[in-house]
Amino acid sequence: MCSLTCTNIQILEEHVDLHLEEQSFSEGTDLELAQWLQTEEDKRQRSEEEKREREEFKKLQRQYGLDNSGGYKQQFLKNMEREVDRGKMQPFEYHKRKADMMECLAFGIDDGKTKTSGIIEALCKYYQNENKDVRHVWLSTGVDHFHSSLGDRGWGCGYRNFQMLLSSLLQNSLYNDCLRGLLGQCIPKIQSMIEDAWREGFDPHGASHFNNRLHGSKAWIGACEIYSLLTNLRIKCQIIDFHKPTGPMGTHPRLFEWILRYYSTDREGGAKVVCTSKPPIYLQHQGHSRTIVGIEEKKNRTLCLLLFDPGFSSQEMQKLLKQNNDGASLKLLRKFVGSLKETQYQIVAVDGVLSLEEKTARCHASRVLTSEKIP
Repeated sequence: MCSLTCTNIQILEEHVDLHLEEQSFSEGTDLELAQWLQTEEDKRQRSEEEKREREEFKKLQRQYGLDNSGGYKQQFLKNMEREVDRGKMQPFEYHKRKADMMECLAFGIDDGKTKTSGIIEALCKYYQNENKDVRHVWLSTGVDHFHSSLGDRGWGCGYRNFQMLLSSLLQNSLYNDCLRGLLGQCIPKIQSMIEDAWREGFDPHGASHFNNRLHGSKAWIGACEIYSLLTNLRIKCQIIDFHKPTGPMGTHPRLFEWILRYYSTDREGGAKVVCTSKPPIYLQHQGHSRTIVGIEEKKNRTLCLLLFDPGFSSQEMQKLLKQNNDGASLKLLRKFVGSLKETQYQIVAVDGVLSLEEKTARCHASRVLTSEKIP
């Protein structure tokens, strides 16, 4: 232990005991220090993890419009102010558009400035004369296309797709009683209509995700909100969940086959062009939604969906209305099996009307909202 030499055994024992006590104290101190350091490191890691979680939560809130940063009206005004600052909009135009917007919001009606009508009718004429590679094509009933505006750019696709679906249902007398008094509802009005469905008791779990509030927010909506809104209007619909790929390289051929069956019940004796009585279909995937307005069957039996995308402008969509349409503009609409490779897709398909009793039953069932899964 040390270099001390002792001739007395008692002195030696006392000296050794002192060494042992000193070593024991030193070991205890080292252990306590190590434990304290580990505790402090654990605290630091927990603090950093909690900070990351808070930042990630705030990021998700911003991404999905749940950060209380305002809704359609606030974004519309802010974007117009930005246009004025950049010299792209004159102040008198700003005040005129602001007044127009406030009037539309007061009545709950969309201003129609992002709407393009007559595309389905133009497609029907085009396909009658197209003889290259299309064997059959089925089109939904008339659908107006709506695209995002200054007020909802970046988050409004779900609402715009509902406007498209509503525009088609309003042209079908079957839905007159359900949709009485409804025209082209603006986005804040649609948000209030979804809140009405929640108050009726639809999808309480989904409602809690939004704190039971959409109006005045930039919250993204999806298939469940569209289902609740339609069902509360007594419109019969279903959610189909294509929850995993069913083909090679992450593709979804079962989705295309389902759409073909939906439309081709109106086969009309195998006519090449069938303008069906079917409403369009709401299509959702992570981060975006679109509207399915028809499906092509090529001569080689491959299938191609026809989609209206709220991300496409009126200027792009109006190319489809031209008399000399050579089909090039159809690239906007066409999606083959290899083009849809998200992990999961959901659709909301309309199929008739509900009685009050059926609506009540579906409201009760939506307390645990389920979908049909394929496969």
